[in-house]
Amino acid sequence: MSSSYLPTTTDSIARALEAKTPSEAISILYRVLQNPSSAPDAVRIKEQAITNLSDLLRQVNRAEELKSLLAQLRPFFALIPKAKTAKIVRGIIDDVAKIPGTSDLQISLCKEVVQWTRAEKRTFLRQRVEAKLAGLLMENKEYSEALNLLSGLIKEVRRLDDKLLLVDIDLLESKLHFSLRNLPKAKASLTAARTAANAIYVPPAQQGNIDLQSGILHAEEKDYKTAYSYFFEAFEAFNALEDPRAVFSLKYMLLCKIMVSQADDVAGIISSKAGLQYVGPELDAMKAVADAHAKRSLKLFEIALRDFKAQLEEDPIVHRHLSSLYDTLLEQNLCRLIEPFSRVEIAHIAELIELPVDHVEKKLSQMILDKKFAGTLDQGAGCLVIFDDPKTDAIYPTTLETISNIGKVVDSLYVRSAKIMA
Repeated sequence: MSSSYLPTTTDSIARALEAKTPSEAISILYRVLQNPSSAPDAVRIKEQAITNLSDLLRQVNRAEELKSLLAQLRPFFALIPKAKTAKIVRGIIDDVAKIPGTSDLQISLCKEVVQWTRAEKRTFLRQRVEAKLAGLLMENKEYSEALNLLSGLIKEVRRLDDKLLLVDIDLLESKLHFSLRNLPKAKASLTAARTAANAIYVPPAQQGNIDLQSGILHAEEKDYKTAYSYFFEAFEAFNALEDPRAVFSLKYMLLCKIMVSQADDVAGIISSKAGLQYVGPELDAMKAVADAHAKRSLKLFEIALRDFKAQLEEDPIVHRHLSSLYDTLLEQNLCRLIEPFSRVEIAHIAELIELPVDHVEKKLSQMILDKKFAGTLDQGAGCLVIFDDPKTDAIYPTTLETISNIGKVVDSLYVRSAKIMA
């Protein structure tokens, strides 16, 4: 990078745009920023140079340079309004976020910016960077630190009554409590986010986020029909914005259909005009699960889980619901297979259901303990013994009822005799 600076003119910006390589353009823009001029026109050109430079550094994945650029620009921020400073700082942080594998760098960058904003008393910017930092800590599974940061931030923002930021923070807190499996607090935070959102205009992307979180919480409570309607609202919002989160909303819509035993609707949704835009591994995974569910085939279910591990097992929301669906399917299949027998080898059941013997044995023992059927495991012989359902004798309840009625009659006669004696 040349040490001589370039004039802060539109010609310098144009020269950078015409550069043959990104490295050459980056060098030119750095030289523009080195110009000491603080005239209004020069400041305006420098702002444009910063935006272009940040964009180029993101394109060539130079995350460390973006971080150092933010530190170098601090004297320049004293020359421009606080609102423009906030826009530039948040823009650079967002550019770093677009570079893959930079989560630790983003966390350290946000912490540096928070320290700087505290020293400079830039409250508006600090609160937004702290909210961003809390989100990054949550993604990094540093839940306690994220929760401590959010709890202080919420009190501060509520005092200022900044409703748009409050929506962001409450929604983030809801996601954080959901990750910690604290559903009551997750629902309370989501309700607070909805209340704040109702008082102001919320951008469509943020409204989609709220609907997506609502769907996730309703699905967790097994209210799949309501969850489906929320996922549909989120899908429409993200689809209109061409947001990549639309495919996940559609995926969760299909999950809800499968969980309410409407797997036949999955193919129709995927082949619809909106669904065809998102055809790919995410939807293929749900289609494979729907086919397995429709055929009540555990083997197909396990093949789907194996073939689409990234889409099913590694998605915590889908994985949790499919685990319960798998257990239900397995129980139904086992009950159907053991029905004709009074004594049967476990190996024979495992062969019929096409699953490992130890897996089947473990599930049968669990079903016996849960009183799904009456029986016992003879592990010495490797057999399952099924008992007939004990028939309750009708005479005992009738006798108890008769005795109870006699007791009432005696009590009534005692009360009457007491009145006569009085």
